[in-house]
Amino acid sequence: MAKRCDICGKGPMFGSTISHAHNVSKRVFYPNVHKMKVLDENGKITRKKVCTKCLKSGKVRKA
Repeated sequence: MAKRCDICGKGPMFGSTISHAHNVSKRVFYPNVHKMKVLDENGKITRKKVCTKCLKSGKVRKA
């Protein structure tokens, strides 16, 4: 499953984990994405993957 928001397009970001001894290894930061039923502009119910930031800001109406 692609971890990408269908509303804002937020996706995974890349960075590093750094230990106390400064050992560096690559890692991925995934957005907090949930599958949910959403009302679209026409009033139809569709399933979309939505990040929690879009839910909190009111960009999406839950069905």
